[in-house]
Amino acid sequence: MSKRSSKKAVKSPKTADPAQRLRKALARRTKGELIEVLVEFAIADRPVRRRLGARFELQTPPKELIVATRQAIADATAFDEREINYNFSYDHEAYDEVQQNLRRLIELGQLRPAMELSLELMDKGSYQVESSDEGLMTDDIEACFSAVLEALQKCDLPAAEVIAWCAQMLKHDRVGFIRDQELRALRQQLEVSRSP
Repeated sequence: MSKRSSKKAVKSPKTADPAQRLRKALARRTKGELIEVLVEFAIADRPVRRRLGARFELQTPPKELIVATRQAIADATAFDEREINYNFSYDHEAYDEVQQNLRRLIELGQLRPAMELSLELMDKGSYQVESSDEGLMTDDIEACFSAVLEALQKCDLPAAEVIAWCAQMLKHDRVGFIRDQELRALRQQLEVSRSP
């Protein structure tokens, strides 16, 4: 008779927390090495760059900020057109970057570029809302316009320029409800103040 070998249950080794292992490995590196790795990751991956920029509040010159905002608008409003009429996923962090950058441009005295970027966002963002099932990104888009609308209520730009911008924003809104009440109210307020 052959003996049956008893099979002992193989104990799996305790698995350490991957984050803990990473912390230990990073702790052995120099500050310079860590900086190089972070910069390398940021260059290769826009979402990583966006998160690092937000976390460490990078100061960006206005021209670069405009370019970065355009890219963030493209990232935020991108979607797979095969998913039209579905609740597709979208880049919340990109919308956060757009909002932060518009606010920063206004702080730097760059209201006109912020207005131009808002028109671009209205066009692409409202198309994204129109193409989705429930328009879940509407709140994110509207939040981006808050700083611009606040600044326009207090600015010294010619009333005709602001009125024209409001009209363009309403025209670019494919769904007809993104900040429409605020835009109409601002336009009406300026038209009344211009009349003799």
